Amino acid sequence: MDTDRSWMYRRLQGGLLYPGFTERVQEFVNFALRHPTCMSGPEIKCPCPRTRCKNTSYRDVETVKLHILQKGFVADYQVWVFHGEGNVLNPRPVAQLPEYDVDMENEGGDDFSSVQRMVIDAAGPEVVKHSPLSAAVKMLDIKCRHSVSVALVDDVTEFIQELLPDENKMPKNFAEIKKMVRGLGLPVEVIDCCLRNCMIYWGSDADLTRCKICDHERWKPPPKGNSVKRRVNVPYRKMFYFPITPRLQRLYASTATAKHMTWHAEHEMVDGKMCHPSDSPAWKHFSELHTEFAEEVRNIRLGLCTDGFQPFGAFGHNYSSWPVILTPYNLPPGMCMKDEFMFLTVIVPGPRNPKHQMDIFLQPLIAELNQLWEFGVQTFDVHRRQNFQMKAALLWTINDFPAYSMLSGWSTSGRLACPHCMENTEAFTLKGSRKQSWFDCHRKFLPRGHMYRRNTTDFRKGKSVNKEFGQPKTGEELLAEVDRLGFMKAYEIGAETNNAAKSTDYGWNKKSIFWDLPYWKTELYSRLHSTKADKRPVDKRAQDMTHFPEKWDAIAQRLAAATQSQTGEGSSASPGEVNETQLFLDIEGVNKKHRVYGLGSASSRYAGPSSRTQRGSSSRTSQQTEEDIDLRVQAGIQEGLREVEQRLAEKQRQELAEQLAAARREQQESMAQLIREEIARLMPTLPSEHRPQFPPPPPDGGDTTDL
Repeated sequence: MDTDRSWMYRRLQGGLLYPGFTERVQEFVNFALRHPTCMSGPEIKCPCPRTRCKNTSYRDVETVKLHILQKGFVADYQVWVFHGEGNVLNPRPVAQLPEYDVDMENEGGDDFSSVQRMVIDAAGPEVVKHSPLSAAVKMLDIKCRHSVSVALVDDVTEFIQELLPDENKMPKNFAEIKKMVRGLGLPVEVIDCCLRNCMIYWGSDADLTRCKICDHERWKPPPKGNSVKRRVNVPYRKMFYFPITPRLQRLYASTATAKHMTWHAEHEMVDGKMCHPSDSPAWKHFSELHTEFAEEVRNIRLGLCTDGFQPFGAFGHNYSSWPVILTPYNLPPGMCMKDEFMFLTVIVPGPRNPKHQMDIFLQPLIAELNQLWEFGVQTFDVHRRQNFQMKAALLWTINDFPAYSMLSGWSTSGRLACPHCMENTEAFTLKGSRKQSWFDCHRKFLPRGHMYRRNTTDFRKGKSVNKEFGQPKTGEELLAEVDRLGFMKAYEIGAETNNAAKSTDYGWNKKSIFWDLPYWKTELYSRLHSTKADKRPVDKRAQDMTHFPEKWDAIAQRLAAATQSQTGEGSSASPGEVNETQLFLDIEGVNKKHRVYGLGSASSRYAGPSSRTQRGSSSRTSQQTEEDIDLRVQAGIQEGLREVEQRLAEKQRQELAEQLAAARREQQESMAQLIREEIARLMPTLPSEHRPQFPPPPPDGGDTTDL
């Protein structure tokens, strides 16, 4: 038979049937009639693209020919697998999956792989409204939604077998249902855990029968008696891990998602507004540090989130389960936050909160992330029709404050709860209640000379603030501090006792498992503080000008425009073109509302030193508030401009000093070279008595120092 099937999709020419198309359709029908195993009596499957056809319904021969002449063939049906063709003429490339994903070897002695056979069996002739695959998925859905037992599923499938004809393709029990769905290549690893969450029996510890931390037994004692349903080796607790690699590969195996996986590198920011994480400084800084990873735009960047929930809360059971979800951020904003692209990766078992033992259950995920970072995995991109080595990196975590402590290792309770200030916190204990308060801890972020720093009546009574907030610690500094203090990882032997003793004096409570990621320390500050308001003052922001020049160039222009409009210098900017209030708030890192570092809105009682005692009319209050805002704006603009000028002048002085030092060194080297050349030229002309006498070499022929 002719292997060229291009005629199947050349049905019309100039509004009429393509010459020879009718004869080719008759050849197709004759081929189908020669394979009675794919027929249902005298009927064959209709391959037209109608909703009720598409190789799922049987029709008589004349109806099939009429449908094909009217609508053509269903897309991508060059191989007539539903009509008896047993070899693949034009195989479509399949993404290369890891060993644990899908067994691509032929099964059952035919010419199809397990995935291809699953697709072929998905439209069996015996089941009219459901294919065997869809029926299996429906049974799993019913089992999960109604929490039924495996025995009930077996009884239902056995009853369905009695209703269907003999030799049907409906799964006969729950084991066959799982075997059929396993062909989708979405594996799950069920890992046994210690009853006290001390460890997981995984990796090198997979064969242990007792916990290496608390020596508790791994298995429940077998039931007594000789019951048929007697089971042995039942663990006390188990977790579920869903490998992330095959699901990331499927993003490039589908035409619906593969073309969108490079959107993050192709789009451009509009008006400087961040509409996607790829517009953030943390994303760009990561690309600058890891250029090899960033060069391949198809490499995937992930975000991790976790939180606890009560799955049985409606039944009054106190059971807390913790899912861990990964999200690929390569996709556009309208796709990356959809449910379909939030990949459930780990289910931490209950009923108790894992707390600081959360890292124990993240070991398989961190190991797979390290594998994807170091080596990657061979993946087929269906959009570009080529293979490439796909890598992945975890950029940040998204969680609430208690979960922040579980993942980062920094305690979020007590006096040192703030991960921004850490041990430099200004928190104090309230008299009488013995509770911690962080009131009036934000004035240290204000510019030097700000009026609120000297205010001793509207904040803490009799206290002015002269201290400034220093630079936050880098990832390398934090890792060195954790190692110096001797904190251990949660899954190490003796970690619970060691960390509990040391955490009483420090803010840390463990060494996080995320330090195992080789790139975690390079961008730690940006990731851990991505959800916190940036409260650094102007002089601290000026130090970042070298990292984000385009942002600070725009602010410098607005500062210059505001200054010119006040002094009358220049004519490019008018007072109406510069919103000084918004400019000051932008520099300070505050949102568009008139808020200054948590002191409330401009109309609140904390906005000015005298507004708290005002009881005048609303117009008078508004006027004084506006005047107070104007004073703060003017002071902030002048202070910010002075700081920027000082930084630029200091940088210019350093560059000039380096240039002078380099010129001086070059001049000295050239002078020394001239002297050596002149000595070498005059040496032969000197009388012998004036020539320098060198000592004879030592007897052992050792080296001597040159003149």
